[in-house]
Amino acid sequence: MGAESVWSVDPRTGEPRGDRRVAEASGPVAVDAAVRAAHAALPALADRARRAALLRAAAERLHAAAPELVAAADAETALGDVRLTGELARTVFQLRYFADLVDRAAEPGGFLDIRRDSADPGLTPPRPDLYRVKLPLGVVGVFAASNFPFAFSVPGGDTASALAAGCPVVVKAHPDHPETSERMAAALREAAREVGLPEGTIGLVHGFESGPELVRHPLLAGVGFTGSPRGGRALFDLAAARPRPIPFHGELGSLNPVLVTEAALAGAGAGAGTSAAEELAHGLVGSFTLGMGQFCTKPGLVLVPAGAAGDAFEKAVADAAAQARTGVLLDARMREAFLGGFARRAGLADVQTVAPAGPAPTPETPLAVRPGVLSVPAASALRGSHEALLEECFGPATVLVRYADPAEADAVLSRLDGCLTATLHTPAADPDAAALLAVLARFAGRVLFGGWPTGVAVADAMHHGGPYPASTSTATSVGATAVERWLRPVSFQTVPEELLPR
Repeated sequence: MGAESVWSVDPRTGEPRGDRRVAEASGPVAVDAAVRAAHAALPALADRARRAALLRAAAERLHAAAPELVAAADAETALGDVRLTGELARTVFQLRYFADLVDRAAEPGGFLDIRRDSADPGLTPPRPDLYRVKLPLGVVGVFAASNFPFAFSVPGGDTASALAAGCPVVVKAHPDHPETSERMAAALREAAREVGLPEGTIGLVHGFESGPELVRHPLLAGVGFTGSPRGGRALFDLAAARPRPIPFHGELGSLNPVLVTEAALAGAGAGAGTSAAEELAHGLVGSFTLGMGQFCTKPGLVLVPAGAAGDAFEKAVADAAAQARTGVLLDARMREAFLGGFARRAGLADVQTVAPAGPAPTPETPLAVRPGVLSVPAASALRGSHEALLEECFGPATVLVRYADPAEADAVLSRLDGCLTATLHTPAADPDAAALLAVLARFAGRVLFGGWPTGVAVADAMHHGGPYPASTSTATSVGATAVERWLRPVSFQTVPEELLPR
């Protein structure tokens, strides 16, 4: 029997795109070949100048192919030209950003974190000559995400940071965008050839079974994953159960709560003729419907005061949600999970539907859906039977939790699992603001004061992670320190200067 075919599917209809048979699912032989080719590329990647050149060459090739890549990604994800053009630009920037980090790797503050202690026999105990530096782990397995076909896929942050560290990469393509993945892998391989590196520096595998096979491979040294809690936890457990366990840096899911105080809802908004409640409502709806709610940083729960101020905010959210556009999700399975999850939550006691999510088919997009909003008193949300309200519902939906007093709000927050983000909306003069930020920082990796959490800057001070299940480690998958996931420190003792690694 031949290998299973991998097809490119149109998420608007759920049907394969004509004759777009992209590849064959990768069996054990194909996975082994990809990992071994990557492992053979390790010595060549030790040249930091060459790996920086690879990252810049990859950025140039992706930039030059932008029209074709955006068209392919839109056909497979329905995320739209504007969103995808911006995401590809971010991905190109990220590759250049890590190239710059490679250039500075050996400088003070660089990611090689070089430290030197001269010998001192007069100390107790005596100190030998020590030279400490960080070295690459080895081959890294990267699992592409469904919702970011560029920025968290074949050339995304996991790949860019691993290559910067000197680690070859084997990417497990996401089944929602196989053609886009193949095009990008080809561009990265061309970039490798251009700078004199082996094509095996970047490998690509397809198919469900290739994921566990990749994690089990004895030459794999680490894993970067962005995806569902269920799939991520299964792979995390597999990585830990290996004869030689390897680090698994997974981003698994997040509710990203928002706490709105009564003071934040008072008064006029910044726009002419708008109230603060209306302004916040429009910001919320814009955030949780961005990309049809398929951002890992989507605000999925909003704590709002009960009473007149909360009523006005809820009405403004309902009005704004009624104007939100419909759209399709990344695949039919996610659509079914979204609609079913929203319906189950809406059916719980004391839950009110502020804006009903549901199918919104058109002739061109028969699988389209409309966004939804639910509202529930905090006391009801705290019931054991209502735990689903405090869990992520992937897609364009959010839950308003109406709290009677600060103690109720704190009780809800204390029940939440680890999150990527948490946001506070209150005036800067609020005497409780600092204490509230400290509460949010207990369970979130990024705490916002004002604004909305969708969108993650590629920057030195960025942290994109959080306590489990937001991530499986304390590392970040975005920003400069993402490279640290793929390095390990080694101390060289009394080694002659000319023999030390540079």
